[in-house]
Amino acid sequence: MKIENLNNVITAMITPFTNELTIDEKKYREFIKFQINNGCHLLTMGTTGESATLSHQEHHIAIDIAIDEAKKSNKNPLVIAGAGSNSTKEAISLSQYAENAGVDAILHVVPYYNKPEQHSLIEHFSAIADSVSIPIILYNVPSRTVRNLDPETISTLAYRKENIIGIKCASGNLDQITRIIKSTPDDFTILSGDDAMTYHIMALGGKGVISVASNIIPMKMVEFTSTMLRGDWINARKIQLKLYDLFKILFIETSPGPVKYAAGLLNIIEPRLRLPLTLPLEENQKKIKDVLNKLELL
Repeated sequence: MKIENLNNVITAMITPFTNELTIDEKKYREFIKFQINNGCHLLTMGTTGESATLSHQEHHIAIDIAIDEAKKSNKNPLVIAGAGSNSTKEAISLSQYAENAGVDAILHVVPYYNKPEQHSLIEHFSAIADSVSIPIILYNVPSRTVRNLDPETISTLAYRKENIIGIKCASGNLDQITRIIKSTPDDFTILSGDDAMTYHIMALGGKGVISVASNIIPMKMVEFTSTMLRGDWINARKIQLKLYDLFKILFIETSPGPVKYAAGLLNIIEPRLRLPLTLPLEENQKKIKDVLNKLELL
């Protein structure tokens, strides 16, 4: 099982909220069109979409909106839905809804808080894979889940389950990512889960990035990954160095606080978050503004 165009930029989309902190459907549709028109694929209900503080019903609404807008476009964007949970039963429920709604793939984070062992992770992801027929992308982000998904575990899943087709790598560990590439099938798709590491991961054979930065600079991110996919590493290096400060500043505090604040400055959305997350401190807001000004985005 393979998705031919699972490459380039997949935006880990922020979720616009109303004053009452419900999903702002009108703004979400506008934002999705903005992403599609700038050449990005769509990830709804990932970490950047504040999936952890949205109900399952709200997950369903966001997925339905993304699919509806994608169908209206002639650009054929992929729609990927975050469906992970620290409860396998809940992860299966979200996955089955996403499949029935018509997504192209689902993204599954390592279960957080529970700290399952590697053999338990194999059982968790295998159960999800058995519950649906659509492609699954694993998501390793140990800084949030406090449990690393080891290369050997990823390899086992990639060879054991046909619909586990790739991984979003956000471990920050290039040695580990190299081992993943060496130990998985040739058609197993490696995606960066960290904008600042995209250059390095794609140089090793990665196909693109699930991006936070593309929420605010989608066209620039597509230019960046397209440059690498055609093998122009000299110009890609120039783009990497130009955008590096932005990549880093968007994580000056817990994401998506900084990127939502930046999106507010750029009049993309109103920068509202659900507790326990808040907008960055005033001194960090200034640093974000400074970086945006240096890039002539403001």
